[in-house]
Amino acid sequence: MKSSLNFLLVLSLISVFSCKEQEFKEGVVVAGGKYVSAETLNTGKAIYKEYCMACHGVDGDGKGVAAKGLYPPPRNFKTGLIKFGNVTTGELTHDDAVYKLLKHGLNGTAMLPWDLEEGQMIAVWQYIKTFAPDVWLKKENELGEKITVTKDPYGLAHRDRAIEIGRDVYHGTANCQSCHRGYVTLDEFKDIAKRINDEDVDELDEDFYKLKPQESEHGYLTIPPDFTYHYARSVYNNSVEDIYFRLAAGVGGTSMPAWKGTIEESEIWAVSYYVQHLMNMKSDSEKRAKLMNKLGK
Repeated sequence: MKSSLNFLLVLSLISVFSCKEQEFKEGVVVAGGKYVSAETLNTGKAIYKEYCMACHGVDGDGKGVAAKGLYPPPRNFKTGLIKFGNVTTGELTHDDAVYKLLKHGLNGTAMLPWDLEEGQMIAVWQYIKTFAPDVWLKKENELGEKITVTKDPYGLAHRDRAIEIGRDVYHGTANCQSCHRGYVTLDEFKDIAKRINDEDVDELDEDFYKLKPQESEHGYLTIPPDFTYHYARSVYNNSVEDIYFRLAAGVGGTSMPAWKGTIEESEIWAVSYYVQHLMNMKSDSEKRAKLMNKLGK
């Protein structure tokens, strides 16, 4: 009799647990008109609880038990914002951009590469969408137009020229040092300002060589990277193409704009070569020290 009661108790607990896990009884239609089955959502929930919940929290708000002390903080999925999408910042990204993030992780953060099968990545991302229903669970919400990598107008044969042009665009046309930091001397900046903007410069801004924290829609200040020292988070292998893509698309929910359509394609490519040139100094301390000494830093 006792054995039978124990068996019924275990069966009851299994039943309750199963019902709790199988929270979704019906499928949903997400932004872009894609139908996601209840089975997929429930699978995604189980995967989320195993791999993601510790950092991103039970409710997807980025306040998991392991989140304390992490910088940048784990993403708050309730905002519906995706920082590193494959569309112009401000638009809804396509699923494959998120799968790439899951596969590669994010340099310089606690977001690791996850060895998930394609079906698992699909399921967990569709479940994550349920944390921001006003953004992702409205079928009338359209996805942005995918940004494509255009033809590189320079190539390795003209890399040095691209770096030179990129330096001018970075400090002159795009004024990237207004958020990041500058990498040229006063005399070099005077020359760039005169040639590019027809401006006469007498001195550098006191914050010229400093990183400037920026307000964001993610609930915390973002700090633009020093490319010679920090990791560029969404650049997986430091390739010019990866850098081009992020410059073109921008970073969602931050002050980093999409440069595609704002400056010329050749200029985006040139800055990509220049940023890669700076990033290579992260693993070449001698070259970085030489640059910093020239700048008096």
